[in-house]
Amino acid sequence: MNTRPLIPKASHALANVSLIGVPTDIGAGTLGARMGPEALRVAGLAQALAHLGLTVKDCGNLQGPANPWQAAVDGFRHLPQVVQWNQLLHDAMYAELQAGQLPIMLGGDHCLAIGSISAVARHCRGQGKKLRVLWFDAHADFNTATLTPSGNIHGMPVACLCGHGPQALIEIGGHVPALLPKQIRQIGIRSVDAGEKRLVHDMGIEVFDMRFIDEMGMRHAMELALALVDANTHLHVSLDVDFLDPAIAPGVGTTVRGGPTYREAQLCMEMIADTGRLASLDLVELNPALDVHNQTAELAVDLIESLFGKSTLMRTALQPHSL
Repeated sequence: MNTRPLIPKASHALANVSLIGVPTDIGAGTLGARMGPEALRVAGLAQALAHLGLTVKDCGNLQGPANPWQAAVDGFRHLPQVVQWNQLLHDAMYAELQAGQLPIMLGGDHCLAIGSISAVARHCRGQGKKLRVLWFDAHADFNTATLTPSGNIHGMPVACLCGHGPQALIEIGGHVPALLPKQIRQIGIRSVDAGEKRLVHDMGIEVFDMRFIDEMGMRHAMELALALVDANTHLHVSLDVDFLDPAIAPGVGTTVRGGPTYREAQLCMEMIADTGRLASLDLVELNPALDVHNQTAELAVDLIESLFGKSTLMRTALQPHSL
């Protein structure tokens, strides 16, 4: 009779977690994501993480400029305010990383990933660590001022991080580009603008879109996305709530049908937890104004629990069948 060795409970890269609220929808086309941080707190995020044995420090909310709700200027909406929010977030994230914490950015819209990931990249350069970014999203977020139909900067963070954007944004973190295309994997993509599609292809970003997931399965997509992640890898997850199918996550301003199911999303989080390399996290685009009884926030907390190692059973390592 074969026995399967137990896989030890995944240990996250760090056990001390910092929550950083960023209450702004400055880069979005719909108001409401500014309420996301409080919805996550109401859904019990801090308590859930503490229950998993983590030491949780809630840093409160950053204070930045109000959303002026103006039209785009030269292809960008609210650029000065977006720069301010991202600089504030960069500084806060970098300080927590330097203090040995695992920062969780509670957004807010996805333009904030510019500040968050530029801080992570700066930290990794200083520590001599490899960086892998897993970008869970319905959208590629690789628009530029000449490509965007709206000017909303929440559609541009990946482009900015890769050096394609206004100087004030691409220089946050002190290194241009902050992120190389080979350091990012995009998962769940199913809505890409025409010009953006060509740019993503030309940049060589590895994308596991919904067709790939439909054909090959989420497990295979995640195995490829996590390939070569090792003990010297800082794993950053940037989770946009619109990654999920709107049937289970209605509380988002940019819903796209045909997203991952609850179980597919849970599998993603569980496979990341199994690596033990998670070291920073973005949770963005939660819009309580569009939610139903806070169910999307509660689902997000559920996924984050899995990301930090919550599991149904003690897992066992599968061995080859003996004949």
